[in-house]
Amino acid sequence: MSPAGTTFGARPHRDGVRFALWSGAAEAAWVSLFDPGGGAETDRIPMLAEGGGIFSVDVPGLAPGALYGFRADGPTAPGNRFDPAKLLVDPYAIAIDRPFAYDPRLAAPREEALDTAPLMPKGIVTALPRAQRLAAPKFRPGGLIYEINVRGFTMRHPDVPEAQRGTIAALGSPAILEHLKRLGVSAVELMPIPAWIDERHLPPLKLRNAWGYNPVAFLVPDPRICPGGIGELAAAVRALHGAGIGVILDLVYNHTGESDAIGPTLSLRGLDNAAYFRHLDDGTLVNDTGCGNTLACDHPMVRRLILDSLRHFVAQAGIDGFRFDLAPILGRSMAGFSPDAMLFQEIAADPVLATRVMIAEPWDIGPGGYQLGQFPEWFLEWNDRYRDRVRRFWRGDGHMLGDLASAVAGSSGTFDGEATRTVNFIAAHDGFPLADLARYSTKHNEANGEENRDGHGENLSWNNGVEGPTEDAGVLAARKADVRALLATLFVSRGTIMLTAGDEFGRSQQGNNNAYAQDNEITWLDWEGRDTELETFCAGLSTLRRRTPALGGTGFLTGAEDESGVPDVAWLGASGEPLDSAGWEAADGGVLGMVLRDLRWPRVAILFNRTHDAVTFRLPQREGHFWPDAPDETIDLAPRSVTIVRERRRQGNKD
Repeated sequence: MSPAGTTFGARPHRDGVRFALWSGAAEAAWVSLFDPGGGAETDRIPMLAEGGGIFSVDVPGLAPGALYGFRADGPTAPGNRFDPAKLLVDPYAIAIDRPFAYDPRLAAPREEALDTAPLMPKGIVTALPRAQRLAAPKFRPGGLIYEINVRGFTMRHPDVPEAQRGTIAALGSPAILEHLKRLGVSAVELMPIPAWIDERHLPPLKLRNAWGYNPVAFLVPDPRICPGGIGELAAAVRALHGAGIGVILDLVYNHTGESDAIGPTLSLRGLDNAAYFRHLDDGTLVNDTGCGNTLACDHPMVRRLILDSLRHFVAQAGIDGFRFDLAPILGRSMAGFSPDAMLFQEIAADPVLATRVMIAEPWDIGPGGYQLGQFPEWFLEWNDRYRDRVRRFWRGDGHMLGDLASAVAGSSGTFDGEATRTVNFIAAHDGFPLADLARYSTKHNEANGEENRDGHGENLSWNNGVEGPTEDAGVLAARKADVRALLATLFVSRGTIMLTAGDEFGRSQQGNNNAYAQDNEITWLDWEGRDTELETFCAGLSTLRRRTPALGGTGFLTGAEDESGVPDVAWLGASGEPLDSAGWEAADGGVLGMVLRDLRWPRVAILFNRTHDAVTFRLPQREGHFWPDAPDETIDLAPRSVTIVRERRRQGNKD
């Protein structure tokens, strides 16, 4: 039988349950059944080898709700990790009875014959409802993506029912929906929800993985944040869609929580380690992820698993799109990365997936790992060059006017075509929160238990003269101005923008720029202590962006004039004159005007002043129009600010 025609996993039918798995190297496979409490193994049933790597068995009389796992055996040649004593979670499991918990015994060598069933979650046989009707995604490029750590987002929210705090169900609560609508969120991007396991160094440190970027079972929402399984996710998506908000899942298909050569055997490793993971010729695991292993995304069965899991989330929960962590791995073979990789072709050709929004994190640590701008044209891409250029401009680095202009205009030097594919962000889950960029010049990751060795050393950040918390009124005022300037820069930038939850009200991680292991108040948002003035300011920026089409535009700006002689963009110095080469290369480079032609307003001027002094900016004049905020043709720019002014037509003028 061909794998292409096989439905893998546990599929209930009228007379029982059919189990199927794939392993190209296994010589034997079993399905283990367990009592309802998940304790004793009640049966171990041999699976039939059908050919083509398929093993299957039909168990009559079994019903949905039954608990199960797989076992496999095969040769012990280099690259293989077969051990029939290891209970394996079905890669196609839809639900599990409990979260994964790291235990050193999960990595016991085959010689010990240690049965890991008592340590492992069990798959739950699940009957799925009919697939949802496929609707167009709620999100469109140019909107606002709101990145959410599901658990930390609502753990401390006083208006979310206590039983829902820290779960996906909380996303559908009225208080959360109201907040998202006030911010003008186009789509939430949920950090990984598939079932994950803690890295093995965390339990001895009494820490837990708070982010989920260490998956084991790709189709299973983790019980810690989604105890209601795929149904809970679907209900939250319906609530968000009802509020006009799309849902994007951040997924990890670059590695699994089985880690390196001494990591645990949990699922794919025990089924066919040599096929599912990339290896060197000598059997050594390739580590293009920094996490110990790398999925072989050019292998047909890995591609099949990825495609099936993506379709599952669309069909069962109505997901609008996906963001892929360390995405070059999806397009890499032993020959290197290719935008024409088979997996990309299969996504583009799939009638379900081709309608979804796809976003790449376009870098990893493998060979040729930095691929910003190189993904297929239907991918949006996280733009770290935008991030760095904006941070460096506001930090005060020299000769940054050109870089800032390129960044806020859509990064035309990075992306080909007529429209930008950028996802602009200044801060994300990985690194400092936005407010900490103006509070800490160096990382402070001591709470992670690695003596501050982890995390990026260069954050392009600054502290305004005092590292960390302070009561100094002058420093606090300077930080407030800087945070507002950073937020304003993001919201006036063309293309898609992304804001991480809590940055709209000044969240801090106390200088921790790698808080993946801080499942505590460091990453749990402080809703009662939030800066409501900053939140109101951010909501106002979002409203202005939605009411000003030029700001959310994705087409590249060229300076081309319309029939009335107005260019789509003009770049000006403080004098109101177009910048010449000397102006672009000015050593201080602290003032820049971007004047955009708009569909709703004749022109919109975005004026940047990164200096510590007030600056008088002369706005460009033209007959029949005026700037209401600058009646004398000039406007005073506050220090460390972004000012937005809109031109109007004089009464009776129809130009």
